[in-house]
Amino acid sequence: MLRLCVVLIYLLYAVKTDPEETCPAFTALSLGNALVGTHLNVKLLLYTRQNPTCAEELSSPASKYLDVTKKTTFIIHGYRFTGSAPVWIPDLVLLLLSAEDMNVIVVDWNRGATTLIYSHASRNCKRVAEILKKLIDEMLIDGASLNSMHMIGVSLGAHISGFVGQLFDGALGRITGLDPAGPLYRGKPPSERLDPTDAQFVDVVHSDTDGLGYREALGHIDFYPNGGTDQPGCPLTIFSGYYAHEWKSYLTQQNHPVTSMFFDTAEKEPFCIYHYFVDIITWNKDTRRGTFSIVLADETGKEAKSKVNPEAAAFQRYNQITLLAGFDQDFENIERISLMFSTGSVISPKFKLRILQMRLRSLTDPERPQLCRYDLVLMENTKHTFKPIPC
Repeated sequence: MLRLCVVLIYLLYAVKTDPEETCPAFTALSLGNALVGTHLNVKLLLYTRQNPTCAEELSSPASKYLDVTKKTTFIIHGYRFTGSAPVWIPDLVLLLLSAEDMNVIVVDWNRGATTLIYSHASRNCKRVAEILKKLIDEMLIDGASLNSMHMIGVSLGAHISGFVGQLFDGALGRITGLDPAGPLYRGKPPSERLDPTDAQFVDVVHSDTDGLGYREALGHIDFYPNGGTDQPGCPLTIFSGYYAHEWKSYLTQQNHPVTSMFFDTAEKEPFCIYHYFVDIITWNKDTRRGTFSIVLADETGKEAKSKVNPEAAAFQRYNQITLLAGFDQDFENIERISLMFSTGSVISPKFKLRILQMRLRSLTDPERPQLCRYDLVLMENTKHTFKPIPC
């Protein structure tokens, strides 16, 4: 009890004697605020390596910490249905500052984004962009460069970033759109949403295309984790790094080259998936249709599992089929491989799949030696384990 009293006295004394240490905080609201609606008010919170955890609120470039000769990254949140502060912002700020000595400006427009009526928040987006333009104009007068400006926008914040870019005729260095909002923006012309002309480089991550997100490509390069729909085990917004594979390239109506990248994520941090190509040559007389599951094991017995092809593939005699397998961990030395083949049928007799050659190739580390096995006979739904050999 005595120790508790001492701690309380210390905390009270610290609050009373150190008021200057109070840090400007992101506006935290409640569901009650959302019920009555909020009027737009924008706070600009600056973080640098000199003040990584205690923001400086900006009203102009006249700042203790802002260095306009350095890169400046803006973080812009989106629609806030309940008014709570985005829990991911502090982590993202620290990640950015750990990667580079820069200015990080959190754009707090929670008053304006918090409402039960989504369209009200959407109508505020261009007004937020105009406020940001005013600050950037003042920074340019003091010597900043548009080339060094990077806007990271989530949901409605992605389109706010696009509107800022439009106000500068696409001269901003980079815009990153994270799960851009779909409602009220799908089918709109480029002037009413994020598009590739809004910055010198626009990259977009689509992570909720079957819900409130935007499905079509909006940038120079568009990423679709797990196909762009549900994200297993991930928080609401993803910031981890991933290994992606190009799916298709095409031209938009504006003739801007666009690349779409599709990749998978694991359920747990760091959410990385390690990919392998699995080349299969079979010698069954009749075509076999089915799926593969594969397990890799290292010399300690640790295992990594993957379902190789979620859709059935047709295995024809002497034809090579290349499958893509993803694992949530990677082994430099693979001691054993287990394969299982299934047709998915519960009433048909079990089939055999005769494999003339199986080859495993790492996409994560293409220089790694390829592993092979020859002359295997797999009984359907029966795991077959073997030691691979160098190809």
